Amino acid sequence: TLYFDKVNAEGGINGKKIELISYDNKGDDAEAINAFNREVDEGITAFIGDVITSNTIAVAGEANAVNMPMITASATAEAVTVNPDDGSVYTNVFRTCFIDPFQGEKMAQYAKEKLGYTKAAVIVQTGNDYAAGLNEAFKAKCAELGMTVVAEEGYAKGDKDFNAQLTNIKAADPEFIFCPNYYEEVGQILSQAESIGLTVPFLGGDGWDGLEGYATADQLKDAYFCANYAKGSNPDFENAYKAEYGEEYPNGFAPLGYDAAMTVVYGIKAAEEQGLEAGSDEYKQAVIDAIAGGTIEGITGTFTFDEHHNPVKQTAILCFDGATPVLKEMF
Repeated sequence: TLYFDKVNAEGGINGKKIELISYDNKGDDAEAINAFNREVDEGITAFIGDVITSNTIAVAGEANAVNMPMITASATAEAVTVNPDDGSVYTNVFRTCFIDPFQGEKMAQYAKEKLGYTKAAVIVQTGNDYAAGLNEAFKAKCAELGMTVVAEEGYAKGDKDFNAQLTNIKAADPEFIFCPNYYEEVGQILSQAESIGLTVPFLGGDGWDGLEGYATADQLKDAYFCANYAKGSNPDFENAYKAEYGEEYPNGFAPLGYDAAMTVVYGIKAAEEQGLEAGSDEYKQAVIDAIAGGTIEGITGTFTFDEHHNPVKQTAILCFDGATPVLKEMF
């Protein structure tokens, strides 16, 4: 919304203002499909969404059937842009976020190439698609790079006690621990690791975005995680967000959503420049073609799209100044 308002304030696209139609899908797959179909009936020319991966996968097939330009800011599973039944790419679907395997691979590379580690351990929530995706890619990359995973421990959703798993990891004597989980659990894990004297560094993925307040500076010493966006890297966006909504941007969903809007506008501008009728089959295809072959100057970085319509860009590697995440480098 913030980006569309900016475009409209500057005169719109080809003199036309963007109208945003949005519905709450309630986190439900059926509701997501119903909301998308309502929007199609109301004449949308492109679609941003969904947020949750399962909802996005449910809608992707529907959008593909009508060749609707579709971009998600936050759905990370491979099946969002690739049909899991036959491996074909949904030619109309894109995303601005990283896929899960990308993050796992990047953190294995960073551990080896930048930090010089060779012995890893893993603690991961079982049955969680996000955590599993990062973990499997991390382990595969470790094997490729000649790194050893000396221990792998799992836990169930809702678990609060991680002492048994952490004790086993401590006995295996790793140089670091890969913890591809969400920040609330990461904070508990770090606290319990400290309590048993397990002091090796932890590494994680973008699920750590929001970890402030859940862990202390001592627990986060020498810890690193990857993210789509580093706070402070685009003051214009951050100041505009605060001015509009009265608060700091909350997490990585906001900048990724902004980039999704930028991507849609990039495609629509191309269709408008060709003088095509908005909403026609030719118009939608022109939007798709422009995005697929374009370069987006986003606030999470400059990116193009690969053959699976995933963004090709560097990741932000963050470390901690005390308990506050700060950008270490782009990698």
